Amino acid sequence: MTRERLDLGREGEMLALEKLLSLGYRCVARNYRCALGEVDLVAKDGETLVFVEIKTRGRSLEYAKSAVTDRKKRQLSKVALAYMKANNCCNVKSRFDVVAVRVSDGANEIEVVKNAFDLAY
Repeated sequence: MTRERLDLGREGEMLALEKLLSLGYRCVARNYRCALGEVDLVAKDGETLVFVEIKTRGRSLEYAKSAVTDRKKRQLSKVALAYMKANNCCNVKSRFDVVAVRVSDGANEIEVVKNAFDLAY
Protein backbone atom coordinates (compact mmCIF):
# COMPACT_ATOMS: atom_id res chain seq x y z
CA MET A 1 0.00 0.00 0.00
CA THR A 2 1.37 3.42 -0.91
CA ARG A 3 2.21 6.05 1.67
CA GLU A 4 -0.41 8.34 0.12
CA ARG A 5 -3.12 5.72 0.52
CA LEU A 6 -2.12 5.02 4.13
CA ASP A 7 -2.28 8.74 4.92
CA LEU A 8 -5.71 9.00 3.26
CA GLY A 9 -6.95 6.09 5.35
CA ARG A 10 -5.65 7.61 8.58
CA GLU A 11 -7.26 10.95 7.76
CA GLY A 12 -10.55 9.21 7.01
CA GLU A 13 -10.42 7.27 10.28
CA MET A 14 -9.86 10.49 12.25
CA LEU A 15 -12.73 12.27 10.46
CA ALA A 16 -15.01 9.27 10.99
CA LEU A 17 -14.17 9.07 14.69
CA GLU A 18 -14.85 12.79 15.15
CA LYS A 19 -18.22 12.38 13.40
CA LEU A 20 -19.19 9.36 15.50
CA LEU A 21 -18.20 11.11 18.73
CA SER A 22 -20.34 14.09 17.73
CA LEU A 23 -23.26 11.66 17.30
CA GLY A 24 -22.80 10.34 20.85
CA TYR A 25 -20.80 7.18 20.19
CA ARG A 26 -18.10 6.24 22.71
CA CYS A 27 -14.87 4.75 21.41
CA VAL A 28 -14.04 1.36 22.94
CA ALA A 29 -11.14 0.25 20.70
CA ARG A 30 -9.44 1.48 17.55
CA ASN A 31 -7.99 -0.89 14.97
CA TYR A 32 -8.86 -4.02 16.96
CA ARG A 33 -6.81 -6.93 15.62
CA CYS A 34 -6.95 -10.64 16.21
CA ALA A 35 -5.87 -13.74 14.30
CA LEU A 36 -9.00 -13.47 12.15
CA GLY A 37 -8.46 -9.89 10.99
CA GLU A 38 -9.15 -6.33 12.00
CA VAL A 39 -12.05 -3.97 12.58
CA ASP A 40 -11.43 -0.24 12.32
CA LEU A 41 -13.40 0.81 15.36
CA VAL A 42 -15.35 -0.75 18.20
CA ALA A 43 -17.71 1.73 19.82
CA LYS A 44 -20.77 2.00 22.01
CA ASP A 45 -23.92 3.74 20.82
CA GLY A 46 -26.01 3.82 23.94
CA GLU A 47 -26.04 0.21 25.14
CA THR A 48 -25.28 -1.21 21.69
CA LEU A 49 -21.80 -2.45 20.83
CA VAL A 50 -20.97 -1.23 17.32
CA PHE A 51 -18.33 -2.64 14.98
CA VAL A 52 -17.45 0.10 12.52
CA GLU A 53 -15.83 -0.30 9.12
CA ILE A 54 -14.46 2.98 7.77
CA LYS A 55 -13.98 3.41 4.03
CA THR A 56 -12.20 6.49 2.76
CA ARG A 57 -12.01 7.44 -0.87
CA GLY A 58 -11.28 10.48 -2.97
CA ARG A 59 -14.30 9.67 -5.14
CA SER A 60 -17.99 9.48 -4.27
CA LEU A 61 -19.45 8.18 -1.03
CA GLU A 62 -21.22 5.44 -3.00
CA TYR A 63 -17.84 4.24 -4.22
CA ALA A 64 -16.60 4.08 -0.61
CA LYS A 65 -19.70 2.22 0.63
CA SER A 66 -19.51 -0.31 -2.20
CA ALA A 67 -16.03 -1.30 -1.00
CA VAL A 68 -17.62 -3.31 1.84
CA THR A 69 -18.00 -6.55 -0.10
CA ASP A 70 -19.61 -9.82 1.00
CA ARG A 71 -16.14 -11.19 1.70
CA LYS A 72 -15.36 -8.17 3.92
CA LYS A 73 -18.67 -8.60 5.75
CA ARG A 74 -17.82 -12.23 6.54
CA GLN A 75 -14.36 -11.25 7.78
CA LEU A 76 -15.75 -8.43 9.95
CA SER A 77 -18.37 -10.80 11.37
CA LYS A 78 -15.69 -13.28 12.42
CA VAL A 79 -13.61 -10.55 14.06
CA ALA A 80 -16.68 -9.19 15.87
CA LEU A 81 -17.55 -12.62 17.24
CA ALA A 82 -13.95 -13.13 18.37
CA TYR A 83 -13.98 -9.71 20.07
CA MET A 84 -17.23 -10.46 21.87
CA LYS A 85 -15.96 -13.84 23.05
CA ALA A 86 -12.60 -12.42 24.20
CA ASN A 87 -14.31 -9.57 26.07
CA ASN A 88 -17.12 -11.64 27.59
CA CYS A 89 -19.86 -9.61 25.95
CA CYS A 90 -21.63 -12.23 23.84
CA ASN A 91 -25.02 -11.29 25.30
CA VAL A 92 -24.68 -7.60 24.44
CA LYS A 93 -26.76 -6.11 21.63
CA SER A 94 -24.49 -5.35 18.69
CA ARG A 95 -24.52 -4.15 15.10
CA PHE A 96 -22.29 -3.27 12.16
CA ASP A 97 -22.01 0.31 10.92
CA VAL A 98 -20.13 1.59 7.90
CA VAL A 99 -18.73 5.10 7.71
CA ALA A 100 -18.03 6.34 4.20
CA VAL A 101 -15.64 9.26 3.98
CA ARG A 102 -14.94 11.26 0.86
CA VAL A 103 -11.85 13.42 1.23
CA SER A 104 -11.41 16.24 -1.21
CA ASP A 105 -9.87 19.69 -1.17
CA GLY A 106 -11.62 21.40 1.72
CA ALA A 107 -15.00 19.70 1.23
CA ASN A 108 -15.00 16.39 3.08
CA GLU A 109 -18.19 14.33 3.15
CA ILE A 110 -19.00 11.76 5.82
CA GLU A 111 -21.95 9.37 5.85
CA VAL A 112 -22.71 7.02 8.73
CA VAL A 113 -24.72 3.95 7.72
CA LYS A 114 -26.15 2.45 10.89
CA ASN A 115 -26.89 -1.26 10.89
CA ALA A 116 -25.28 -1.50 7.45
CA PHE A 117 -25.35 -5.31 7.33
CA ASP A 118 -26.24 -8.36 9.37
CA LEU A 119 -23.86 -10.93 10.82
CA ALA A 120 -22.44 -12.88 7.89
CA TYR A 121 -20.32 -15.97 8.45
